[in-house]
Amino acid sequence: MFRAIGDTNPADLLGNVSDRRASLRAQRTGQPVRRTSRPAGRCEGLFWRRITAREAGQIRLGARKYELATKQAGARNGALGSVALEVLDYLTRLIGKDGRLEPSLDYLMGKLRRSRDAVHRALKALRQHGFLDWLRRYVPTGNEGRGVQVQQTSNAYRLSLPERARRLLGRMIGDCPVPDDFAHAREAQAAEIEQQIAALPMRGQMRMKFEDGGIAASMAVIWEGIQRKKERESASRTESMLNSFSKEI
Repeated sequence: MFRAIGDTNPADLLGNVSDRRASLRAQRTGQPVRRTSRPAGRCEGLFWRRITAREAGQIRLGARKYELATKQAGARNGALGSVALEVLDYLTRLIGKDGRLEPSLDYLMGKLRRSRDAVHRALKALRQHGFLDWLRRYVPTGNEGRGVQVQQTSNAYRLSLPERARRLLGRMIGDCPVPDDFAHAREAQAAEIEQQIAALPMRGQMRMKFEDGGIAASMAVIWEGIQRKKERESASRTESMLNSFSKEI
């Protein structure tokens, strides 16, 4: 028995639409990629930059000095951590002559014999403090089907020397160019790092300002002496005011 068009049940129509949508979703077999990912092979030209062996050495040394300067008394690590120094050291030796640098996370884990979490945290710390930046990328899967057939691939990495580490190197460093598109991010990172440094003990802050460790220690002692003198004077004034008030009563 045939049903007239006018007698069509609306619920049946809605059911048919839902079935078609479910069928389309099932046919989309592409792998999900992260939102900020870019197509590999077409995004790295202006991102990668060549660094010389001398610049690579400066980045390694700058990171070590930065780690030491941000290490608080009694702490095991500074702002970067020992694993981050290992990762950075390996990356500066792995980078190609054209600046190409694209190791996978699994590759770094295997070479450094570190866990996925340890390598991930190390990369994050290096980026946060301005020694590293990266682009997320994707590649086609080669599969046929509806939807976008792509999958995540390794990141493209770029090394740099942040201003704070550059200062710690002092006269040892020459010109180490920084990409223009990295300048804004570096300024934001510098402001955050300044806040972190301000929270350090005075000895740590002095190490960030003076290349010579002896001078830094002497300046810290002087500053601490001044602060103690101010505290004694403040306490003396408070006590004097209280005694005066007591006599008036």
